[in-house]
Amino acid sequence: MIELYYWPTPNGHKITMFLEESGLAYRIVPVNLSAGEQFSPEFLAISPNNRMPAIVDHAPADAGPALPVFESGAILWYLANKTGQLLPTDLRGQTETLQWLFWQAAGLGPSVSQRLHFAQYAPERLPYAIDRFTRETERLYGVLDQRLADRPYIAGEHYTVADIAVYPWVVPQERQRQDLNAFVHVKRWFTAIAARPATVRAYACAPQFSAHRALS
Repeated sequence: MIELYYWPTPNGHKITMFLEESGLAYRIVPVNLSAGEQFSPEFLAISPNNRMPAIVDHAPADAGPALPVFESGAILWYLANKTGQLLPTDLRGQTETLQWLFWQAAGLGPSVSQRLHFAQYAPERLPYAIDRFTRETERLYGVLDQRLADRPYIAGEHYTVADIAVYPWVVPQERQRQDLNAFVHVKRWFTAIAARPATVRAYACAPQFSAHRALS
């Protein structure tokens, strides 16, 4: 059983998407970001960076004590290795997947977060910051579009944790003021993932916890 410490944010959606795809048994433990529950001692013992999501695997492969894992990219990689799913088995395929998993964590996610923060939440409007992160987000969409020009999924022919990592950060495209019609390959890829039954089930988890999908 996987305990998932969750709130309906892009990073939270990554993990429910994986768990629904894999069929791995899990239980959601809500972490209400608006109430500051990510700073509780109990959560910090699992996720010392006070960021959500995190998991506790109560049946790790080494048969040892329950194993906590934090950081959404690390969780995806851990679960993929645990289940043998959504990850290529060959060296080159795994390397491609890992590169794009890092690309999302280091590039797309932070840029989108900063874009939305400075445009919608910052107490002072800073045109330089808004322009900087708008341009960077658009550049990253272009990188993704080029990547998908000759393959159905980010790592190649098969759906992987790389796609799961990126997809939730494209969902708020309208708030980012990104027109997917300008990125035809991203749009095709996005539409295909949105239609997957596991994606639908994963996003159906969200409303019961919060109507507010703050970025983490």
